[in-house]
Amino acid sequence: MFVLVFALMATFITLNSYWHCFLPVRQNINVGDNIASGIDLPEPVIQNVTLNFRSVSDIITIGGNYYREFTCSPGNTMPVAVKPGQLEMQFKLFGLLPIHRMMVNVVEPLSVIPGGQSIGVLLHTEGVMVVGEAAVEKDGHILFPARSAGIAVGDLILKINGSKINSENQLQEMIDQCGRQGKDIALLVQHGNKNILTRINPILCKKTGRYRIGLFVKNSTAGVGTLTFYEPKSRTYGALGHMIADFDNGHKFNPVDGKIVEATVKGLHPGKKGAPGEKLGVFKGNSDIIGNIEKNTTCGIFGRLQKDIKNPYYTRPMSVAMRYQVQEGPAKMLTVLDSDKIESFSINIIDILPAGNNKELVIKVTDQDLLRRTGGIIQGMSGSPIIQNGRLVGAVTHVFINDPAKGYGVMVENMLSEAKLLNLKQKKAG
Repeated sequence: MFVLVFALMATFITLNSYWHCFLPVRQNINVGDNIASGIDLPEPVIQNVTLNFRSVSDIITIGGNYYREFTCSPGNTMPVAVKPGQLEMQFKLFGLLPIHRMMVNVVEPLSVIPGGQSIGVLLHTEGVMVVGEAAVEKDGHILFPARSAGIAVGDLILKINGSKINSENQLQEMIDQCGRQGKDIALLVQHGNKNILTRINPILCKKTGRYRIGLFVKNSTAGVGTLTFYEPKSRTYGALGHMIADFDNGHKFNPVDGKIVEATVKGLHPGKKGAPGEKLGVFKGNSDIIGNIEKNTTCGIFGRLQKDIKNPYYTRPMSVAMRYQVQEGPAKMLTVLDSDKIESFSINIIDILPAGNNKELVIKVTDQDLLRRTGGIIQGMSGSPIIQNGRLVGAVTHVFINDPAKGYGVMVENMLSEAKLLNLKQKKAG
């Protein structure tokens, strides 16, 4: 009896570890698909696991009958999701021991127009971000007034003496003005998840002849990336596949006045081992605005386009893939290497990593033309659409520093979730 209990406990612990490592706690599936789509369990496990489904509405069917609750024993036919909604799926060993719980979000099949266009990104933040420190010398002492007041790199300075801050110059001028009047300054600072009000006495810097508090700040950033998709019905776009952050410290920029503009590629710096390459992009600015930036997230930037986009390879909306529809194997990547011409290049999806971030796909460039021209994945390709089996499956996000032929990609369903598009009702792509 003791041996049997020990064996059961060992099996339970092993399976529990398996669930948490390889099965998500949340999953999206399309209406019309098997409710357990994408759950790849070893045969011995399937024989001993019971699945319990529970929903607040009749969204699953089997044999023409609708259910809110259903239990599947080994060998049973799995039910099908017939309309959008959410259900809980619980895995039980031998029908008794709960070993994993998953929330399944059933969504309408979605179609978007793939991108591939180069875009210029212009982003202005709320207040000014602290991106570095610069000591101030006084009477032979090295001082950091802002640091002493609790201000750190990554903080956002929102107000000075009750007035909103709109630029670095405004902050510098007000600090210098208060210093010359012998007054302290009051700063409202977003520090982590809370706002703090602190007072600082500016110090005269002999090198610059101005009063300072020992900080480097910035309120805007600009760069070149790639558009991933455009949803015609809502005019929503997604791009980059990763968050826009300060290059030096990695802190997120919070957009208050962001826009994307048309961009062209004028040259390339090929990537090499240990030295990522880059696209040399040019954009005009306000005269070529094509959309705004409403969100800056770990899965990319999102907003609304002011005009339609065109893709020479895909003139009609394309279906998007949920995670369970993505496979290891050949795929295509769309990007611009010269002027504004979108080109298609061959890649392989060589691994699919556990869900939870923007590095779920491991890709390798196999196209010899792309390898010859760029060495592989280079900066500016972030957001380049990845297409497999006629579906948009993801976007390029990062390059491997020591192997530029390889990189990471984000699942497109993560971008769609951030864009709040997954339950948008629309006709299937023709």
